[in-house]
Amino acid sequence: MKDREPLALRWRRLTGLIVKESRQVLRDPSSVLIAGVMPLLLLFLFGYGVTFDPRQLDVALVVEQQSSETASFQASLENSTLFEVETGPDRRLFERALTLGELDGLIVLQADFAEKAFRAEGAPIQVIVDGGDPNTAYLVSGYVELLWANWLEQEWISRGRPALAPSVQLEPQVWFNPEISSRNYLVPGSIAIILTTIGALLTALVVAREWERGTMEALLATPVGIVELLIGKLVPYFLLGLGSMALAVITAVLLFGVPFRGSLAVLILSSSLFMLCSLGQGLLISTVTRNQLVAAQTSVLTAFLPAFYFSNFVFEIDSMPLALRLISYGVPARYYVSTLQTEFLAGDVWSVIVPDLIGLGVFALIIFALTALTTRTRLE
Repeated sequence: MKDREPLALRWRRLTGLIVKESRQVLRDPSSVLIAGVMPLLLLFLFGYGVTFDPRQLDVALVVEQQSSETASFQASLENSTLFEVETGPDRRLFERALTLGELDGLIVLQADFAEKAFRAEGAPIQVIVDGGDPNTAYLVSGYVELLWANWLEQEWISRGRPALAPSVQLEPQVWFNPEISSRNYLVPGSIAIILTTIGALLTALVVAREWERGTMEALLATPVGIVELLIGKLVPYFLLGLGSMALAVITAVLLFGVPFRGSLAVLILSSSLFMLCSLGQGLLISTVTRNQLVAAQTSVLTAFLPAFYFSNFVFEIDSMPLALRLISYGVPARYYVSTLQTEFLAGDVWSVIVPDLIGLGVFALIIFALTALTTRTRLE
């Protein structure tokens, strides 16, 4: 009985802590809003408001001398669903609009267009774009080049002279995301941002509030141990985070039509490991700062922003400088976003998933060790 009594007492204390924290979460309107409303807002933002898909581009077409060839090319440009075309005889009419960002590009058909259109050296066509937005500039120049090649081929055929067949014929095949829809990888990646907010930011604020009000000192004065304290604090927010994850996944699949090709077991395991990383980071921040304002600022700088910039969610890590790529290996969200996008779009690709799970597990152990050491220092 003596051996069982301490275990029973520890279990009662742990259960009491979990119940107390759960009631506190339910009584706190901010917790419910962050866990229930914010996931939906972020999903709608990244599902509808943010996209990298091709959009309709506003361009101006300058025709210096009218001809049947320029009329044909103009018709081809206007019939394209990619361009909204405004025409005029002089480029000076549109230079100011291009400078102000009202136009995405300026296409100039020079006076000798009809004369040189079908010569080997190519037609005198000029595309002017604003390099201040490299992505849009690349889209405009690339689409005009494709449209020009298609128009030239059709003109050769209409004149009874088939165009020369290319020596190499490309047949592109897209795996995993055949629609090439940015929504299909933005929406799964946003789940990592949601869990980061719930785990690190919410936990840091709530626990820091307890330090400010003095309730944490009262709790530390009890026989509660380090492990009991950490588990009691984490369990309610852990369940809250998994509930938000489930809500986000259901919304992504049913509302946005994002495919889910992996297994729920892997999704739950990876989400659980990532939640442990975020919750441990939030507890560590609150233990060190003990102030809500400082905790919020620290959470944004050390959790939210790194998860946003270094997770391959929006910004491609492979295009970053070497120093930033090395920093990304120290961000747990990098591994979680990789698992999410793999599970949604490709399925259980173990060569990708297993290293990600190991990385998340290592980070969870490190963060909890640091949290326990810091809390023990505060107890002494």
